Amino acid sequence: MTNEFKKQAVESLAGRAARGEISRRQFTQLSALVLAGTPLLLRSGEAFAQAKELVLVNWGGDAITAYDAAYGQPFTKETGIVVKMDGSGPTEGAIEAQAKSGKPTWDLVDVDPFSAITLGAKGMLEPIDYAIVDKSKMRPGFGWDYAASTYFFSYVIAYDSEKYGDTAPTGMKDFFDVEKFPGKRSLYKWGVSSWEAALLADGVAPADLYPLDLKRAHDKIAAFKENVVAYWGGGAESQSVLLNGEASMAIVWSTRASLIEQDSGGSIKFIWDQGLISPGALAVLKGNPGGKDAAMKFIASAQDPERQLIMFDKLGQGPANPAADALVPADKKNFNPVDPANMAKQITLDMEWYAANYGPALDEYTKIISA
Repeated sequence: MTNEFKKQAVESLAGRAARGEISRRQFTQLSALVLAGTPLLLRSGEAFAQAKELVLVNWGGDAITAYDAAYGQPFTKETGIVVKMDGSGPTEGAIEAQAKSGKPTWDLVDVDPFSAITLGAKGMLEPIDYAIVDKSKMRPGFGWDYAASTYFFSYVIAYDSEKYGDTAPTGMKDFFDVEKFPGKRSLYKWGVSSWEAALLADGVAPADLYPLDLKRAHDKIAAFKENVVAYWGGGAESQSVLLNGEASMAIVWSTRASLIEQDSGGSIKFIWDQGLISPGALAVLKGNPGGKDAAMKFIASAQDPERQLIMFDKLGQGPANPAADALVPADKKNFNPVDPANMAKQITLDMEWYAANYGPALDEYTKIISA
């Protein structure tokens, strides 16, 4: 086999890798076989550049196809870099395990900003390169050292409008008022939003929420336990507990609230009043195999307002780029958590507080709801 033939073979494999027909590992293995005894050719930068790919890890389900349609395919078309979607779930523990392995197989992760703050401080994430990622295409205050906001969702009150008629809840005080709004409730199993809801219901002003008074919140939650029929842990659970009538009111993700309203024919409604805005973000693993520059370019490409509009249409994610607001059709603005009218009614979760306090707070919360 001549060197020229070997070169053509490697370039053919590189093309297949760029199109996603084979993985990076398969490319490396097959190229090694072709190039056996030809170490100089094995180091061909051109062939490896063509074979580059990025692995983006999100939370699975519809997110896989949505991220691919909105972000992955356009990025590949622009750069030739294949983006593989992995729906295994980028929990903080899983990201840490990848980083500690010394040979991460993930490049980009859909991460809670507070987790990115924690992991970044441990040296497990690459700092966001704001020479590539454009802060002017973000809402002010939602770009962190180790994560860049790419979407928003909220924790909102969804309720059975047939049960309560014209009397709709107007905030967290009503959620905790089972005399005015009788019926069972459902809260989030993982604590986020439950603390804020309890404190708001107990009379704490939105501007005074943080730092959260956990003892006061936990006392309120403990006293309310008999009214809680379920602590949901995932979006599907939050939908079913309302649609099957188990709960008359629940605090759920806004992305699910819009689906519940549609699936129920409008009998289950939701409000933005005292909703809790939570940003979603992308982060890059330290030493990611696809290269940090390619990963940063992907994040920058995801700032395109048209692409974020696709994510809003497919998943109900509020766009991180304010320029996308004007692109949302008028009849869908009520489902956008960061539409200016909706955002004005809500409170933003404090990512710095969560980075410093979430673990111990969740431990205590879990003990209370499990007792």
